[in-house]
Amino acid sequence: MSTAVDDDLWSAIGDPTRRRMIDLLLADGQGTATTLSAHLPVTRQAVTKHLAVLDRVGLVRSTPAGREKRYRVDEAQLARAVAQLNSVGEMWDARLRRIKSLAEAIQRAKNAKAVTPRSDTEK
Repeated sequence: MSTAVDDDLWSAIGDPTRRRMIDLLLADGQGTATTLSAHLPVTRQAVTKHLAVLDRVGLVRSTPAGREKRYRVDEAQLARAVAQLNSVGEMWDARLRRIKSLAEAIQRAKNAKAVTPRSDTEK
Protein backbone atom coordinates (compact mmCIF):
# COMPACT_ATOMS: atom_id res chain seq x y z
CA MET A 1 0.00 0.00 0.00
CA SER A 2 1.50 3.32 -1.02
CA THR A 3 -0.39 6.34 0.23
CA ALA A 4 1.12 9.80 -0.20
CA VAL A 5 1.68 11.51 3.12
CA ASP A 6 0.05 14.93 3.49
CA ASP A 7 2.45 17.02 5.60
CA ASP A 8 -0.13 19.73 6.29
CA LEU A 9 -2.57 17.13 7.58
CA TRP A 10 0.03 15.58 9.86
CA SER A 11 1.22 18.97 11.09
CA ALA A 12 -2.36 19.68 12.10
CA ILE A 13 -2.77 16.32 13.80
CA GLY A 14 0.65 16.63 15.43
CA ASP A 15 -0.59 19.15 17.98
CA PRO A 16 -1.88 17.48 21.19
CA THR A 17 -4.61 20.08 21.70
CA ARG A 18 -5.97 19.51 18.20
CA ARG A 19 -5.88 15.73 18.70
CA ARG A 20 -7.85 16.18 21.92
CA MET A 21 -10.33 18.38 20.06
CA ILE A 22 -10.82 15.67 17.44
CA ASP A 23 -11.38 13.13 20.23
CA LEU A 24 -14.00 15.39 21.83
CA LEU A 25 -15.76 15.99 18.52
CA LEU A 26 -15.80 12.28 17.75
CA ALA A 27 -17.18 11.48 21.21
CA ASP A 28 -19.92 14.14 21.09
CA GLY A 29 -20.58 14.13 17.35
CA GLN A 30 -20.18 17.89 17.14
CA GLY A 31 -19.16 20.92 19.16
CA THR A 32 -18.59 24.64 19.18
CA ALA A 33 -15.50 26.57 20.20
CA THR A 34 -17.27 27.34 23.48
CA THR A 35 -18.20 23.74 24.29
CA LEU A 36 -14.74 22.50 23.33
CA SER A 37 -12.96 25.15 25.40
CA ALA A 38 -14.83 23.93 28.48
CA HIS A 39 -12.92 20.64 28.17
CA LEU A 40 -9.51 22.04 27.25
CA PRO A 41 -6.85 24.02 29.10
CA VAL A 42 -6.92 26.79 26.47
CA THR A 43 -9.11 29.81 25.81
CA ARG A 44 -12.06 29.86 23.45
CA GLN A 45 -10.01 32.08 21.11
CA ALA A 46 -7.22 29.47 21.04
CA VAL A 47 -9.77 26.75 20.32
CA THR A 48 -11.11 28.85 17.42
CA LYS A 49 -7.59 29.09 15.97
CA HIS A 50 -7.03 25.35 16.35
CA LEU A 51 -10.38 24.67 14.67
CA ALA A 52 -9.34 26.90 11.76
CA VAL A 53 -6.22 24.76 11.27
CA LEU A 54 -8.26 21.55 11.38
CA ASP A 55 -10.79 23.06 8.97
CA ARG A 56 -8.03 24.15 6.55
CA VAL A 57 -6.76 20.55 6.23
CA GLY A 58 -10.31 19.22 5.99
CA LEU A 59 -10.44 17.28 9.26
CA VAL A 60 -13.43 19.24 10.51
CA ARG A 61 -16.37 20.90 8.80
CA SER A 62 -18.43 23.70 10.23
CA THR A 63 -22.04 24.80 9.95
CA PRO A 64 -23.43 28.08 11.25
CA ALA A 65 -25.35 27.84 14.53
CA GLY A 66 -26.54 31.27 15.58
CA ARG A 67 -23.52 33.35 16.57
CA GLU A 68 -21.21 30.34 16.58
CA LYS A 69 -20.24 27.52 14.29
CA ARG A 70 -20.82 23.85 15.01
CA TYR A 71 -17.90 21.63 14.07
CA ARG A 72 -17.88 17.94 13.28
CA VAL A 73 -15.13 15.61 12.16
CA ASP A 74 -15.00 14.90 8.43
CA GLU A 75 -14.94 11.11 8.53
CA ALA A 76 -13.63 10.73 4.98
CA GLN A 77 -10.62 12.93 5.73
CA LEU A 78 -10.05 11.12 9.03
CA ALA A 79 -10.13 7.80 7.15
CA ARG A 80 -7.54 9.25 4.74
CA ALA A 81 -5.33 10.17 7.71
CA VAL A 82 -5.69 6.66 9.14
CA ALA A 83 -4.74 5.16 5.76
CA GLN A 84 -1.64 7.35 5.65
CA LEU A 85 -0.69 6.32 9.18
CA ASN A 86 -1.14 2.65 8.30
CA SER A 87 1.00 3.09 5.20
CA VAL A 88 3.79 4.77 7.14
CA GLY A 89 3.54 2.05 9.80
CA GLU A 90 3.87 -0.67 7.16
CA MET A 91 6.94 1.03 5.70
CA TRP A 92 8.58 1.24 9.13
CA ASP A 93 7.70 -2.38 9.89
CA ALA A 94 9.44 -3.42 6.66
CA ARG A 95 12.50 -1.30 7.52
CA LEU A 96 12.69 -2.76 11.02
CA ARG A 97 12.40 -6.31 9.65
CA ARG A 98 15.31 -5.55 7.29
CA ILE A 99 17.42 -4.11 10.14
CA LYS A 100 16.66 -7.18 12.27
CA SER A 101 17.64 -9.48 9.40
CA LEU A 102 20.93 -7.62 8.90
CA ALA A 103 21.71 -7.66 12.63
CA GLU A 104 21.00 -11.39 12.81
CA ALA A 105 23.25 -12.05 9.79
CA ILE A 106 26.07 -10.06 11.40
CA GLN A 107 25.61 -11.96 14.67
CA ARG A 108 25.66 -15.32 12.84
CA ALA A 109 28.87 -14.31 11.07
CA LYS A 110 30.47 -13.32 14.39
CA ASN A 111 29.36 -16.58 16.00
CA ALA A 112 30.68 -18.64 13.08
CA LYS A 113 34.02 -16.83 13.26
CA ALA A 114 34.27 -17.41 17.01
CA VAL A 115 33.54 -21.15 16.65
CA THR A 116 36.02 -21.73 13.81
CA PRO A 117 39.15 -23.37 15.31
CA ARG A 118 42.42 -21.55 14.70
CA SER A 119 45.21 -23.36 12.95
CA ASP A 120 48.58 -23.97 14.63
CA THR A 121 50.17 -21.17 12.60
CA GLU A 122 47.70 -18.66 14.04
CA LYS A 123 48.65 -19.53 17.65
